[in-house]
Amino acid sequence: MTTRPTRTRGAVAAMAASGLLAASLVAAPAASASPGNAAQAVRAAGAVPPPSAVPPPTAARSGVPPKISAPLKKVMAALKRDAAVPGTAWGVDPAAGQVVLTMDGTVKGAGLKKVKAAASAHGAAVRTERVPGRFRLFTLGGDPIFSKSGRCTLSFNVRKASAYYFLTAGHCVASATAWYADPGLTKLLGHSTSSSFPGDDYGLVKYASAPEDTRGGVRFGGEFYDITGVGNPTIGQVVTRVTGTTGVQTGQVTALNQTVNYPEGTVSGMIRTTLCSEPGDSGAPVFSDHLAIGLISGGSGNCSSGGTTFVQPIGEPLQAYGLEIY
Repeated sequence: MTTRPTRTRGAVAAMAASGLLAASLVAAPAASASPGNAAQAVRAAGAVPPPSAVPPPTAARSGVPPKISAPLKKVMAALKRDAAVPGTAWGVDPAAGQVVLTMDGTVKGAGLKKVKAAASAHGAAVRTERVPGRFRLFTLGGDPIFSKSGRCTLSFNVRKASAYYFLTAGHCVASATAWYADPGLTKLLGHSTSSSFPGDDYGLVKYASAPEDTRGGVRFGGEFYDITGVGNPTIGQVVTRVTGTTGVQTGQVTALNQTVNYPEGTVSGMIRTTLCSEPGDSGAPVFSDHLAIGLISGGSGNCSSGGTTFVQPIGEPLQAYGLEIY
């Protein structure tokens, strides 16, 4: 067993969100195909960028989300009632004192008319914008955690007392009971125990056997990168994500407490970022320095032309399930 230094245990205020599928596990060694060895080989996973790919440490941040005024809370409640059309998202721009209502490329015709009418009813309190593509749940094309329903990305390893688990996107876990390290579904990792989607987008999988190596963190290219705790996101913060599909990417947090309307359901409390993501990236770990920030959920665009990615904050599943990152 690897001896590790004392870890910082983190817990953050809960936020809700929804999801993208992804896979950021490390492939099991070719020399061993047994379920126990396969599980041990991927437990330290989530995907680890080389140290050079991770943003350098930055100054401490307050991590306290800006307060939303009562009038803007009423505006968002009205939008939830009157503008919940698939392909829309909204949240507060605290600097401008406005609610920003975003529409993807699928919002047209009667839906567009409905959204515009809802926005105009609040005058200057609502600012609208368009983004190309379609907000979607990225539930295809990733690796390397597999189920009968598809494949997703392992996010962060977590534990509760002596039990070991990993997190991934809730919409992944909601449709699968068992998870494997290979597409042939022969190398068992664990079984789904709980999920929250829509509304939120996080899910919990319990490892099938106790790990011999209890390192947490993320790994990529054979290098281990330690995750020592949990951080609250702040606007402008640089964040990194890693997946088995599109590798290492960095971006910035552009908004907090976002509500997103996917065709599959509405989620709230999302972190909006400039990270790019593609099908297969659901559940991928998002972190800053050595602190976990969240799990990739959904968005629009791709890693060729860029896009918008929404992230489920990590604090909510940790609080909901009584977990710690190790």
